[in-house]
Amino acid sequence: MKRITITPAWYFSDEAGNQLDPTLFRLLEAVHRHGKLTRAAEAVGISYRHAWNLLHKWGEFFGIPLVDLARGRGARLSPLGEKLLWAEQRVIARLGPQLESLGSELNLAIQQQLEGVQPVLRLHASHGFAVELLPQHLREPRLDLQYCSPREALAALNRGACDLAGFHLPRGAVGEAVSRGYRDLLKPRRHRVIGFIARRQGLMVAPGNPKGIDGLGSLADEAVRFINRQAASGTRALLDGLLAEAGLSPSGIRGYEVEEYTHSAVAAYVAAGMADVGFGVEAAARRFGLDFLPLATEEYLLVCHRRSLKEPRFAALLELLESEAFQAAVRALPGYAPHCCGEVRSIEALFVESG
Repeated sequence: MKRITITPAWYFSDEAGNQLDPTLFRLLEAVHRHGKLTRAAEAVGISYRHAWNLLHKWGEFFGIPLVDLARGRGARLSPLGEKLLWAEQRVIARLGPQLESLGSELNLAIQQQLEGVQPVLRLHASHGFAVELLPQHLREPRLDLQYCSPREALAALNRGACDLAGFHLPRGAVGEAVSRGYRDLLKPRRHRVIGFIARRQGLMVAPGNPKGIDGLGSLADEAVRFINRQAASGTRALLDGLLAEAGLSPSGIRGYEVEEYTHSAVAAYVAAGMADVGFGVEAAARRFGLDFLPLATEEYLLVCHRRSLKEPRFAALLELLESEAFQAAVRALPGYAPHCCGEVRSIEALFVESG
């Protein structure tokens, strides 16, 4: 069955009703990546003449060139071109998880209408790049994936709103502190933990690290602008734990109160030059061409009701997690690795390991 995806699109128009061609954004991104208009046009799948005409037309539309072309020096985005590109990237990064959740609901509704009621596995989870892989690989049962904070996911599991909850715990002393925030929602008799992946989190900085950021201590420099994750996120809990361990006060960090809602949105914020450093997963940093300073490794875990493990739909999930094809896809993500993937553990064992 075909899957429907939802993607955001921008439309600029002037008083005459002229609308900006969405192809322009793909061309700007290709110019930024390749530094040559010929290679950018090839990457987008249009002719060099079409690319040049597109840039000329929309440069006139805005009244300012979007790309600087210099003989012998290739092509580079003008300040306005960069603003347009990174604004679009931030929109996609910020809205992506919400649109994925809506798309999941839509696909599920279509499937049930076309095929009748079919087995569904409802997963509420903290957003992550490995979690994104699950709907692509799990064909049966169909996965209804909804993104939310870790506490919201575990609360949904407890009230029966989902079958599976995803959250993440850092290793070491910080993990022990973070786990205390979830213990009231984890029930040793009722719940079981399914191993999933391990991933690296750390500081995302501009290529070449122009500010010379070398760790958390650099965040206290007044000249350094920081972009944070929202307060309810597991990544924010990890950062706050690391800051407390290092004896650093959030009040001394410029930009600590400025929040984004996904790892990609934080990376896009830094890539746009709106902040000097952000905190998140390595995969997001690499996707936006940023340098990365690893600070912590954490386990991403799945939690379900013990009785659910006897159901065929969970057998299919465990089979997928243990498969080489899925684990290879996880390993292809920078900073990610399968860890006890598909292995069932008790809640007590989880607390011992995080302590």
